[in-house]
Formats: sequence, structure tokens, C-alpha cells
Amino acid sequence: MRGWSLLRVWPWLLSFVGYSRVSLVDDLKHQTTSSIKQKEGDSFGQGNSSEIGFGKRHVLIILLFLGFAGVYAMRVNLSVAIVAMVKSRPRSQNQNEQIDETCPIPEAQRTKMGSSEIGGEFDWDEETQGMILGSFFYGYLLTNYLGGYLAERLGGRLIFGTGVTLTALLTVISPLAARHSSSAFVIIRILEGMTEGVTFPAMNVMISHWIPPQERARSLARICGGCQLGTVITLSISGWLTQTPWGWPSVFIIFGLYGLVWGCLWFMYAYDTPDLHPTVSTAEKIYIKQGTGDHRKNEKLDVPWLSILTSTPFLVVIAAHIGQNWGFYCILTELPTYLKNIQHYDMKQNGILSALPYLVMWLFSLVYSAYMDHLLEKGVLTTKQIRQLSTVIATYIPMVLLLLIPWAGCDGQLAVTLICIAVGTTGATFCAFHCAFQELAPNFSGTLTGISNTLATIPGFLAPAVTGAIINNQQTLSQWKKVFYLVSLVYLVLCSLYLIFLSVDVQPWNEGKTVKRHGNDCSEWDNTFGGKRSHALIL
Repeated sequence: MRGWSLLRVWPWLLSFVGYSRVSLVDDLKHQTTSSIKQKEGDSFGQGNSSEIGFGKRHVLIILLFLGFAGVYAMRVNLSVAIVAMVKSRPRSQNQNEQIDETCPIPEAQRTKMGSSEIGGEFDWDEETQGMILGSFFYGYLLTNYLGGYLAERLGGRLIFGTGVTLTALLTVISPLAARHSSSAFVIIRILEGMTEGVTFPAMNVMISHWIPPQERARSLARICGGCQLGTVITLSISGWLTQTPWGWPSVFIIFGLYGLVWGCLWFMYAYDTPDLHPTVSTAEKIYIKQGTGDHRKNEKLDVPWLSILTSTPFLVVIAAHIGQNWGFYCILTELPTYLKNIQHYDMKQNGILSALPYLVMWLFSLVYSAYMDHLLEKGVLTTKQIRQLSTVIATYIPMVLLLLIPWAGCDGQLAVTLICIAVGTTGATFCAFHCAFQELAPNFSGTLTGISNTLATIPGFLAPAVTGAIINNQQTLSQWKKVFYLVSLVYLVLCSLYLIFLSVDVQPWNEGKTVKRHGNDCSEWDNTFGGKRSHALIL
């Protein structure tokens, strides 16, 4: 096929998402497991790991990586764009009298007071902005379970691809909706949340078909790296785009068009299962099937809902998830506004500085998770100690640093440095409660993830709304101090509960109640990861 000539550039893309020649060989070293040897013996001898090489499952990893980059680009672009969209509201007389409550505007910025950078198009107060920023998550909250349900029955390819493509279409028309009314814009953002909400469960279904257990942890880490990359790129260039002749609408149109182009590539090159792929090699297909197995084909476990919802170890996981997301979404959505209105960075600087914390988080999470795996392998730390240490790093360090940001006052460089370290160290959370779903109940990790992820979406709309209510057109250091103090308090209370009651033991209700399954089997996660727990699992 002529279209497959595009694959010539994909090994390079694979190295960009984290696969080098060395790491790819490292993946392949794990491919011939003892179970494969016992089942296949000499018949699989010619299909050894060195002959499988770069395969169609790696193409899927790249497509998912690029898909999540687009998904997060379309999610966070509003955080920067809204700064350019909204008119600067005049300071109240009370604010002008409290000089110590505001930072002086640099001389270079004073000359721009009458420019389009200062004066936006919409007269939205802080509460309205908070509602618009959080509206995406109202929709996202509704479709997590729906995405998994549909993907298991219709296939992950259709649901994931449709979710991203519809999100892209809605993003393209967002400027028209915003200019019509704030209500129309809110509706579009809610719909975007709904279409994007199905993508993560659909990705899980795709991986369950394509990625063997021994590769899933590193594959998930690299796929989810697209989330951070999309965030970094979008925040970096969105400020610049708002200053072009196309203005703030270009932030939505460009990333929306990217999503549409990606959708074409997805439906051209992605397939639900190896059996449906027209060009996957026999060796790779055997390798994948031996890893994923068919042991859940004839039966399923009835979900023990009462036991799950009354399980203290699981409830504190939900608490930690909500606490972490409160801080993450609050900073993600409000940081550009803080940098402009308090530290008075212009839009170009604003975008780049807003991206820095998430670049630090991405790099830190990759290095830290690899190091934790090393310490576990050497027996330096136990699984529980890794969970505890990671929670302390991901919670208490950001908590302290956020308390220090108000004391940085008008020192913009110090404030940005503190924010970068605070957000960066939250990357340790991927070795903390995110692994609990596999550990507490391997048979129900999908259910646990769905429950926790749904509830942890609430801070996505609640944090911006609360922040807007606190600021309420009072862009002063004292008001933002309240915002940072509230985030620190949420970190302290909710994440401390997880530290106190955390467990790494499989719960008694993991066995559930076995019931016979009829009809075709819907593949689910094999949560054994080859019998090993992963400490680099990024969800």
C-alpha cells in the first residue's frame, strides 16, 4: 500500500515518545516469556523477539500518543486564549488605594495599555470566566463509563477516533459560539468534554487487544506522554497565536484542524485487533495473542459494588485522586490569568511560562518512575514504601511551595520557579495512588479507575468556579493568596488520608462472584502485567 510509506518516519516519532533503539530492544527482550515458551515451544522459535522488531502495535502507540497530544491541546487551549478574549476590567477605587496589594505594571507594559493585548473582546467577569473554564469538565464527567461501554461493544477504534474527531469539530466552531453568547460557548465546551470523555476508556480497550502485559506499563507511559506534550506545546504557542493577525480564534482553529487531520490518519492506520489488521506479521500476531490470552473468554466476575463502595483503602484512593486533581486543574486553568493580572507578563511570555511547569512534570515523572522501579528491583524499598514516599513528594512539597508563592510577592521569576517545582514534583503521583487500582483489585481495576476518574473530574469545574468566586474582580495578591492556601489545604487533608490508610494488598472482594458469560467476549485488561506490578504506570 502506498499509504504505508508514511511509516518511514514513524520510527523517528517512536524515538521521540520515548523509544530508543536500546529501549525497543529492552521491550523485545521481555517478549519471549516463560508461558510463551511452554505453550509454543519450538513452533514459536523462529518468531523470536529479535525478528518481531518494530511492529503494528508500535504504530498504534504513536497514533495514540499523537491523539492524546491533540486531545489535551484542545482541552487546555482556552486557559491561555481566555486571557486575550476578555477585556481588562478597571481596578476598583479600593484596589487603587491598596498599593501593597498589587504589583506595579512594568514600564514596557504601560505602553500597551491601549493595545489589543490589554483590551479583549468579551466583558466577562471572573465568575463567568470560571464557569466557562470549568464547563468542559461537566461534560467530561458524564461519558467516562459510556466510553468504556461503547468501546467494548463497538470497538475502541471507532469510539476513540470519533471522540477526538468530534472534539476537533467543536473546537473549530468555538469562536463562532463565543461570539454568539457566553451560554453558547459554555454548551460547546460541555459537548467537547462529553466527546473527549470517551477517549481514555476507549484507549484502554485498544491496548487490551494490542499490547501484551509485559509492555503495557512502558507503553502507557509513552502514550500518556502525549498529554503532557500537548499541554506544553499548546500553552507555549497559544500566547503567540493570540498576537498574530488571526487573533485568539486561531488558537481554536489550528488545534481543531490538527485533530481533524489526526482523525484521518487514525481511521486509515488503526485497527481494533491484530486479527483485523491486513498487514500485521504472523510472528507479531502470535506474540500479542500469547500475551493478551483468552482466559476471560467464557466467564466474568460480577462487580461487588457494596464491597467496593465501602472499602476504606479504595475510598482514600478516591480522596487522593480528588485532592491531586484539585491542585492540577486549578493551576492549569488559572495560571495564565495569574501571570497576566498579578505578575503582568505579556501574552507571549505568559504562554511559555504557563507551559514550563508541565514540561518539568513530564520530565520528572519519567525519571522518577524509572528510579522507583530500580529501587524496587534492588530491594531498597518495598512497594508500600514507594507509595508512601511518592505521596509525600507529590503532595507535601507542592503544598509547602504553594504556601510560599504569595510571599514571593511581585518577584515574578521566583513565583514561576516555585510553581514549576510544585507542579513538577506532582509527577511522583504516578508512582502513588495511580497504581492502587491494579493492586487493590486486579480483576476490577477498570471499574475502580472509572469510579475514581469520574469523581476526580469534579475539581475540573469546581476549582475554577471557586477561584473565580474568590477573585471576583479583585486581582490582588491577597485574593490570590487565598486561592493558593485553599489548594494547599485540599492537598493536606485529602492526600493525608491516603497516606494514613493506604494499602497495597489485594482486597478480599477482588474475587467477586463468577458468572457465566454468553456471546462474544469483550476483551478486558489483563492486570497482571506479566505477574509484576508497575511503578511507572501513568493513567
